[in-house]
This record gives sequence, C-alpha cells and structure tokens, in this order.
Amino acid sequence: MSEKYNVYLISDSTGETLDRIFLSLKSQFSNFEYNKKEFVFVRTEQQIDKIIKECDESKNSIILYTVVETKLAKYLSKKSEQKNIPCFGVLGNLILTFSKLLNQKASHTPSAQHVLDEDYYKRIEAIQFTMSHDDGNKTKDLNQSDIVLLGVSRTGKTPTSIYLANRGYKTTNIPLIMSQDLPDQLKIKELKPCVVGLYTDPERLSDIRRNRVNIMNETNLPSYTDLDSIKKEIEGSKKIFKKYNWPTIDVTRKSIEETAASVIKIYDIRRSK
Repeated sequence: MSEKYNVYLISDSTGETLDRIFLSLKSQFSNFEYNKKEFVFVRTEQQIDKIIKECDESKNSIILYTVVETKLAKYLSKKSEQKNIPCFGVLGNLILTFSKLLNQKASHTPSAQHVLDEDYYKRIEAIQFTMSHDDGNKTKDLNQSDIVLLGVSRTGKTPTSIYLANRGYKTTNIPLIMSQDLPDQLKIKELKPCVVGLYTDPERLSDIRRNRVNIMNETNLPSYTDLDSIKKEIEGSKKIFKKYNWPTIDVTRKSIEETAASVIKIYDIRRSK
C-alpha cells in the first residue's frame, strides 16, 4: 500500500488556478494517495506561519503554492525549507521567465486574473445567453450564437455548453428528436454560428439513459433506453450532420473538457477560413 500525503494548496487569490494545476498533476500518478487542504487569500506572513505549523505537525506534507508577491513567496519558501517540507511554487519561475522574454517587469498583483475587464463581462454575457438557450430554447435568435451544439438526448450538450460559456462563447444547444424537424434557422446556408454535431456509442448511451430513467423514477420510456431505437437515433443524427456538412465529435470516451476543447478547435478553424 502506498504512503498517504498531506497536500497543502496555498494561494493568494481564489485558488482556482492552483486547484486546476493540482488536478492535472495528480492525474499522472495512479497510486497517489492524499488528503488535500486549501488555503486561499493568503497574503500575510502570519497566515503562512500558521500553515507551516500545521504542515510541520502533519506527516508527509507537501506544499504547492501560487503566491505572486515576491517577498511573501520567498518567505513561504524559506519557512518550508527550515522545516524540511517539500514546497513548490507553481507560477514563480514562469512569471520570471516571461518577464525576461517580454522585457518588462511583472506587477505581482494577487487576483490580477479576476479583474472586471472586457473579457470578464464577455464571459458573464456568454453564460447568461447560454443558460437561456439551453435545450432548444430561443432558436429564433440563433445567429447571435458563437456555437451551436446538436445531438440526441444525453450526449453532453448542456454541460459542454456551460463549459464553453465560461470560456466566453455564446452557445446554443439543440436536442435532435427524430420525429421533429430542425429549426428553420439551422437550414440557412450562410449560418453565422459554428454548428457542431455530437454523437456517442449507442450501448454507452443506453446505459446513461437507463441510469437517468432510474434517477427520475420513470417507467414509461421504453424506446428512450431501447438499444435498437438508440442505434436508429444515432444513425439518424449522423445523416443530418452529413447532409448539412456539419463537423462532428464522438463524445463516447471524452470528458466535458475534452469535448469543449475539440469544439473550440473546430470553431477556430472555421473562423480562420
């Protein structure tokens, strides 16, 4: 059995960046057992002293930090070294290297990425737009979208849309129902939004839908979970995608983040043409 570590994530801001970096890091080690503790808005030496004391009293402590204020970062590094606690600054060397490359001094301002600038308000607008255009709502103003996602039920359209919205893309998602026609706006040749079709493996989709039905305690949806019916739905959706020459993504083994990254790649390629 592998040793268990106590991982301390220390940030001078919300901790969002550090948490994502740690998520990527730990995914590379299959036998990494750990307890995680997060400390956010750490901006004084007194706060660091308290954290170091707790780390020192714990077994197998590791510190990861994003502290951009140089003096405070050095203080944390010095204190952890005195206690022989492994301590890794996630952004320090990168900021220094970038500063040299750009030939300008970094501001070292905590929470600088959360400034209420144009990009921030663009993301908020995209989130509001996407939430009100979920599941086929408001298709009349389809041309205001950056991206339109199509797919049969439970192909991850809504969570992918929300993720894209958080990246600043106004996203509309529309369920494909074989008995219903496509919205007229989708049939326009010179459609402004980037349309992407999502599909998945029928057997996997059948499992997902069965779980969904069980959660909802529904008993009168036999065709919704029937494998043969699902195969027809998937094939029908692929024919529609092919008819309109829309790019597609197989989401069978993809996470929401991976699907969104593929969508953004398609969007960027389309814009560059």
